[in-house]
Amino acid sequence: MKLDALFIGSHPDDIELTCGGTVCKLADSGKKTGIIDLTKGELSTRGNLVQRKKETEKASKVMGIKVRKNLGLKDGNIINNSENRKKLIKLIREFQPEIVFAPYPSDRHPDHINASNFIREAVFYSGLRKIVTGNLKAYRPKKVFYYRHAYDIPISFIMDVSESFGKKLEAIKCYDSQFYNTKYQKKEPETYISSKRFLDDIITRAKFFGFKIGVEYGEPFFCYEEMKMNGEMVFDI
Repeated sequence: MKLDALFIGSHPDDIELTCGGTVCKLADSGKKTGIIDLTKGELSTRGNLVQRKKETEKASKVMGIKVRKNLGLKDGNIINNSENRKKLIKLIREFQPEIVFAPYPSDRHPDHINASNFIREAVFYSGLRKIVTGNLKAYRPKKVFYYRHAYDIPISFIMDVSESFGKKLEAIKCYDSQFYNTKYQKKEPETYISSKRFLDDIITRAKFFGFKIGVEYGEPFFCYEEMKMNGEMVFDI
């Protein structure tokens, strides 16, 4: 299946938190979107892998994506080597996305930093014919757009996600074990991301970036290369 946009995150729920509004916006507009989670999030303080898988499946349905894969790398140990890159290259060649979304390479979480460099290299090497992946032909996406985690990033553009932000919040709330949910009764340690303050921050941040472009909610992105825009100032994706 050829995708218009492929979103890649270090852990299940990363995409929902950072650019879920953009995922929903593209899916709602008829674009074919997919997600690759590099790890299963096995080091998370709360929940377990069985719960996390169910939560991820539920969130994926909310967002309306076409496909979601897990690369099965180790949480807390995303290693950028040829073996792991080839796993991702195979999926890039299989889905042939026009655009790839990846975490910006400066962040407080080492997985996000390592994932960013890993993804960027895999995207480049995916275009080299002498890297063989069965019958899959060499293919390189047109652009890589980088999304924000904890740290601010240089901004190339801000996506207006005002109409899709409600769906983004719905997808985030599918992760009962991870984020603020008064109905989640299991006795597990409270964390910052399970607090109401963290959820409020997601909303406030989106309002801040929306304010910058004169809309209700926005999500920021960075691109190393120049970008072609059409006459209505809309990306060709």
